[in-house]
Amino acid sequence: MTDAVGSIDMPDADDEAPESKKKTRKGGKRGKKGPFGRLALFYRQIVAELRKVVWPTRNQLTTYTTVVIVFVVVMIGLVTVIDYGFQETIKYVFG
Repeated sequence: MTDAVGSIDMPDADDEAPESKKKTRKGGKRGKKGPFGRLALFYRQIVAELRKVVWPTRNQLTTYTTVVIVFVVVMIGLVTVIDYGFQETIKYVFG
């Protein structure tokens, strides 16, 4: 049976590289450093990722904070009303 790459029984010639051409890798950058070197690399990567972050402006931050606070207050009110309704229902049913 054959497929687009070649026969299942006969692998492609590109797949079989001579052993002398294969490079073995023993850990790359992290393999040569001790635990403090790896920790320093970790913190450098954190700082590099934080520099990519698009931080909100003060105006956006104020808007987002206001929206969250209003939403929380509305949800507190809704839960309070529902809770009060259940409380009155239970008082009515059980005396």
